[in-house]
Amino acid sequence: MKAGLDSLKWSMNAADEEQFEEVMGVAGKLFHRALENVQSAWEVRRRGGYATGLYASSIRYDGAQLAKMEALLNERVRPCVDQHYWLPLYSMGAFAIQREEDLGYRPTAGNQGRIGALRAPLPCWSAFTEGHVTAEGRLSACCFDATANWTMGDLNKQSFMDAWNSAPFVRLRAAHLKKDVRGTVCETCIAY
Repeated sequence: MKAGLDSLKWSMNAADEEQFEEVMGVAGKLFHRALENVQSAWEVRRRGGYATGLYASSIRYDGAQLAKMEALLNERVRPCVDQHYWLPLYSMGAFAIQREEDLGYRPTAGNQGRIGALRAPLPCWSAFTEGHVTAEGRLSACCFDATANWTMGDLNKQSFMDAWNSAPFVRLRAAHLKKDVRGTVCETCIAY
């Protein structure tokens, strides 16, 4: 925040430890750490007077899950973020595809954005408007790329703008504009 970070966003998609472990596939005790991180960021921003935006999103399930999520969000998340918004259940790509099948989830097509402002899956808005940098410093074509399989450039070796305008990224965006992503890294997205 001190360095000028524009925003932080959390995905809050589990209502308790058990669900956190089941859906995320990690230790349930990390559920509380995740909630503490949201609160800590709010406190750091407040104490430092920083301009960093704090956001949270959640997958909009229905029934009992929605009620459990609303209670958690109202108590622990919404008081510590500038905005919370709901998302449809869409595939998280990479290793999540097997997890979705195991849990019986049926994602919607592609990355359609927020509930109340859904977009067509093609062209995917994210490939045109957002840079997604992996922990290793690679520019990915997709926010769901947890494994750097959709790398468009290596920021350790080139500038962001060179990677953003790289030949692979230009070809990928052209395919999106034609609404035909066969033969691209996007071909396996749930939408196609």
